[in-house]
Amino acid sequence: MSGTMRSAFDIEEYLSIGMERLVKDALRVTLNNPKQSAFFMRFASASKKAAQRRHEYELVGEHVPSFIIASITDNCNLNCAGCYARANHKCDESQELTAAEWGRVFGEAEDLGISVILLAGGEPLLRIDVIETAAKRKGVLFPVFTNGTLLDDKTLRLFDSHRNLVPVISIEGGESATDTRRGQGIFSQAIETACRLQERGLLYGVSITVTTENLDAVTDDAFVDALGKNGCKVILFVEYVPVELPDLAMDDEGRLSLAERVDTLRASKNEMTIISFPGDEAESGGCMAAGRGFFHISASGSAEPCPFSPYSDMNLHGASVREALKSPLFTHLRTQEILTAVHKGGCVLFEQEETVAGLANAGKR
Repeated sequence: MSGTMRSAFDIEEYLSIGMERLVKDALRVTLNNPKQSAFFMRFASASKKAAQRRHEYELVGEHVPSFIIASITDNCNLNCAGCYARANHKCDESQELTAAEWGRVFGEAEDLGISVILLAGGEPLLRIDVIETAAKRKGVLFPVFTNGTLLDDKTLRLFDSHRNLVPVISIEGGESATDTRRGQGIFSQAIETACRLQERGLLYGVSITVTTENLDAVTDDAFVDALGKNGCKVILFVEYVPVELPDLAMDDEGRLSLAERVDTLRASKNEMTIISFPGDEAESGGCMAAGRGFFHISASGSAEPCPFSPYSDMNLHGASVREALKSPLFTHLRTQEILTAVHKGGCVLFEQEETVAGLANAGKR
């Protein structure tokens, strides 16, 4: 196959099974919410059609991932310690893709069979114009990763009327851990937002950056149960990548402990969907970045392997999503066993920063 040589590991089957599991979990946790459950029944049908489109591209040698991450702005109303978005991306607002350009990107992604587009930042609610554009794509699920401080009544009505938008509130654990990293009073604002989402019957999730300092606390039964009582149906554990504070990054023992705890929580918390990222790379045959399982689009339109590997040789200001997936950088990373290389840390591309940067510079056009 041109540009996307497949290994013995069947990445398409792995991703399809993952999407089916995601939809089944979503239906299970929304059974008591007719409006939300109805959306996910429709999304299940759209997801199957998207999987078929991806399969058709696979047959002609083009691998299309099931999801992408779109950082729709670099701006944020907070200044969190160790923030990778602030450390890696510093473009000004004039360089950011317009809502119309993002609309084109979302449309191209949906046409290719991409089912889930994670909206991140910065703080994505600062680009409500882009979120309104995303809402129109009913066949795509848009988790919106927010610090929870900007969800006003107007925004809540938008989420209520467009169930393909799923807010995901970022915290660091309890009040002390969250306020230490994010600012005084941020945890209480996040909990208040969660209560307002619960009152409206909106499906929402929580994203937690897992570090050496909070691993035990955030995987504790009592902590997870408390989130569930506040209406949280999805928990996403994201391993901290040391862009600024290396002592917070877990070692192999910590990552193994996280994986074991996540497995235990999944077995005991049937009312919740629990995801770990990047999780156990061995299960997925290696790193999923660079279009193998997903890729990242920066606020300025750069097609990058991953948010933690902000290098690019193609920009979506002047290229399509399909062209970005075939970029020299992505193709090299997928075919030269870089993504499946043996490595010490949780992020193989972060360890090979110089290599990725060199490939990006060589492929720019």
